[in-house]
Amino acid sequence: MGYSGHKHQKGEKELTITDNQGFIISPITVSPINEHDTTILPEAFSKLLTFSHRIGMELSGSALTLDSGFDAKANHKLIKEQGLVPVIYPNKRNTKEPIAIARKFRWFRKDIYKDRYKVERTFGWQDTYRKLALSYDKLKETRLGFRYLAYSMINFRVTFKILRCYSL
Repeated sequence: MGYSGHKHQKGEKELTITDNQGFIISPITVSPINEHDTTILPEAFSKLLTFSHRIGMELSGSALTLDSGFDAKANHKLIKEQGLVPVIYPNKRNTKEPIAIARKFRWFRKDIYKDRYKVERTFGWQDTYRKLALSYDKLKETRLGFRYLAYSMINFRVTFKILRCYSL
């Protein structure tokens, strides 16, 4: 657990990798809420590579879409080194010149990024599980167990096209 002074929140941040259908394919990485997104990507990406290798899933040439919180040269390099295509929404941080903004968007694949709503929808499904939204448990392992249970239920729903969600 951490405290974010900027958002005035206490809690955790998680990074889960899903496919474009909303199926959760990679183990989650949980970190304190005050840790920046760019620092937690390497651990989650490593888990994704290990998991995909273990089940025999070939990822080279696949696109990895991320929001602007992950826009860093190190993340682009990390993703490209493994043969994946980084589709990270450019962060305009303190950029006012139109030329500099255009340069940031030069390699951005808008045609792929438009499907990101499917990934965000998965996290919306997660919010329907009250036990995850309001974390009463003190043990990290207990919270992680409830996440795995909820994600198993989400994957079951996606696989069998069940549209209702039940509370834990």
